[in-house]
Amino acid sequence: MDDLGAAAEDRDPQFATTLARGLEILRCFTPEESLLGNSQFAARTGLSRPTISRFTYTLVRLGYLRADAASTKYMLGPAVLSLGYPMLASIALRQLARPAMAELATYAKGAVSLGLPDRLSVVYVETSRARPVLSQQLSDIGMTHPMIASAMGHAYIASRPVKAREALINTIRVTMPEAWNKHGAALAANIKLYHRTGFCRSQGEFRAGFFSVGVPLQVAPGRETYLFNCVMPAPALTPSRLESDIGPRLVAMVRKLQG
Repeated sequence: MDDLGAAAEDRDPQFATTLARGLEILRCFTPEESLLGNSQFAARTGLSRPTISRFTYTLVRLGYLRADAASTKYMLGPAVLSLGYPMLASIALRQLARPAMAELATYAKGAVSLGLPDRLSVVYVETSRARPVLSQQLSDIGMTHPMIASAMGHAYIASRPVKAREALINTIRVTMPEAWNKHGAALAANIKLYHRTGFCRSQGEFRAGFFSVGVPLQVAPGRETYLFNCVMPAPALTPSRLESDIGPRLVAMVRKLQG
C-alpha cells in the first residue's frame, strides 16, 4: 500500500484495510507490465506471500484477475473493465467536450485529452487525435501519468488553493523523491505561468519529442476538477507558438465548456 493509503488507514477507523490491500494488487499492473506474479505483488505492496496468495485466489474467483497457466502469473480480468465503463458513461463532460476537443486537435495537429486526478496521478478518460498515426504515441483512455511529470498534472496542482497545493506538493516530495528532483523546478515555473496565463506547459521535458499545455476545469466549488491537455509532436510548432497560440486556445476551449 502506498503512503496515501497508509495515511488514510492511520487516520480513519472506518478505513477497510483488507479491502484496500486487495485493490492495491489491481493497481500494480501497467501497460508495460500486464503479467505479474505473486512475488512482484508482494514486493510492490509490502504484503507477505501467503497474504498475496489469498488475495490473488479471491480476485481470480471474482473475475478481477485471470491466471496464466504457462507462467503461473496473473493478468487483469474482464470484471475490471466492467467496473470502469459505468464511471466513464457517467461523465457527461466527455460527450459535451468531444466536438471542441476534435476541433483543437485538428488545428494543433496533435491530440486533446480529458483527465481526472487520481491520487498522485492523472488518468485519461477521453482523447481526440488529429491523425491515426499518433494513436501509438500518445495516451489513451485509462492510461495514467504522474501529476509531477505532466502539464495536465501541473495544471491541477497549480489550481489548488494554497494550503491544499502545499500539502499535495509535500506528499509528492516525500513519496516520489526522484520524480520531484527531476521535475520540481518545472512545477515551480509552471505554477507562476498558470497564474499569469491560465495554463501550464511542457517543452519536451516530460516526454521527449512532444510539447503540451494543460488547463484545469472545475465545474463548481468543491466539485470534481477535470483536466485538459493538448499534446503535439515538437517538430510541428515552436515554443513561442505553444505559449502564444495553443495555450490560449486550450484556455478558451475550457472556459467555453465551463459556461
